[in-house]
Amino acid sequence: MGLKTFPGGVHPSDLKHHSKDSAIEEIPLPEKVVIPLSQHIGSPSKPIVKKGDEVITGQKIAEAGGFVSIPMHASITGKITKIGKFNHPNGAMGNAIEITKNEEEKWIPLIDEKKFLELSAEQIKKRISEAGICGMGGAGFPTHVKLSPPKEKPIDTVILNGVECEPYLTADYRLMKEKADEIISGLKLIMKTVSAQNGIIGIEANKPDIIKHFKQKLKNNKQLRVIGLKLKYPQGAEKQLIYAATKRKVPNKSGLPMDVNVVVQNVGTSLAVYEAVRFKKPLIERVITISGKIVKKPKNIKARIGTKFSTLLEHCDNTSEDIHKIVSGGPMMGFAISSLETPMAKTSSGLLLFGTEDARLEKEDICLRCGRCVDVCPMNLVPSLIAHNVKHEDWDMADKYGVMDCMKCGSCAYVCPSHIKLIQWIDIGKIKINEIKNK
Repeated sequence: MGLKTFPGGVHPSDLKHHSKDSAIEEIPLPEKVVIPLSQHIGSPSKPIVKKGDEVITGQKIAEAGGFVSIPMHASITGKITKIGKFNHPNGAMGNAIEITKNEEEKWIPLIDEKKFLELSAEQIKKRISEAGICGMGGAGFPTHVKLSPPKEKPIDTVILNGVECEPYLTADYRLMKEKADEIISGLKLIMKTVSAQNGIIGIEANKPDIIKHFKQKLKNNKQLRVIGLKLKYPQGAEKQLIYAATKRKVPNKSGLPMDVNVVVQNVGTSLAVYEAVRFKKPLIERVITISGKIVKKPKNIKARIGTKFSTLLEHCDNTSEDIHKIVSGGPMMGFAISSLETPMAKTSSGLLLFGTEDARLEKEDICLRCGRCVDVCPMNLVPSLIAHNVKHEDWDMADKYGVMDCMKCGSCAYVCPSHIKLIQWIDIGKIKINEIKNK
């Protein structure tokens, strides 16, 4: 198949068999939703409603807090019952808006723009911005910002990320299987917005049916093509995906894909772009994988933003044994959370539940200087050396050795025979160095 890849990385078992054959299932509306005001990189959204207000589905309830920000919309029809601190899917607490459902659901007016591909780039970008779309496969970068590169950095290639390299997660797989035409339309809209001539859809080799599916649909399209990628983590990270697809290297430090004339978007984001541009539909729902060895019926569920994880789990018949660890996202880069009363966000790709066997805590030992962390680091760093300097509070050396370049993929910790908590140490270093630099 001529599979492409990047240097470094690891090969965890993908464990996707639990849910890959579960077709997307749309669940009934929840009694309450909690809409976090920070579901994206950038400034939190600012509420434009108050407690007691009645809202309808799709209505804007918070405006963007700046250019690098997005608006939020009501995902159900009901009454604003609280604005304050709630559990956040990143494991912390954050400001959010709670809505309690009314009996009758009412939507904002939607349209059907059949000639949506004929809209101008500015019209497309405006609808994307108004719909509150952010990256749905990673950190949640506001999509309209990604599609606004400076004139000196023209974009010639858009890459759609259909890799989904984290174990267990299959939401993107199901989207590509069930919504291919809509995803392709979203890609065309993104390309038009940034005037790109080339579109690439990158799909990992553990999805041969999807690779074949998209190649068949694009066989007569000279601008769009599909590339198969080797099964390796973190193949879906932006810099690694760009290198695998184009052999272009995004600079370390503050380098961005636009520095090599590329924009990367997730396939879920592409679907949201299509719905926003064609129907003026805000991003108020998404597909999320509920999985883990102890989940009785792992599923891919389409649910409204703000639905609590406990509600999602109920639709999977709960678990076969006591829960010892809850992860929001994937097992490599997701967040451990303390409560199933946490709401799902626009970036919530998965909810994973683990029992005693998979949630054990290994004791950290001394570094053996084996170099395995160096071999697998996709950013060409020396994670053990960075962690050593953080432990000894040598912030200058930690910065020198690239602590800020680490994307916290977890490959180093995955292979470390001493079970050193490399990512936690690196995260401490990032926080401390940011504090020093911002004084």
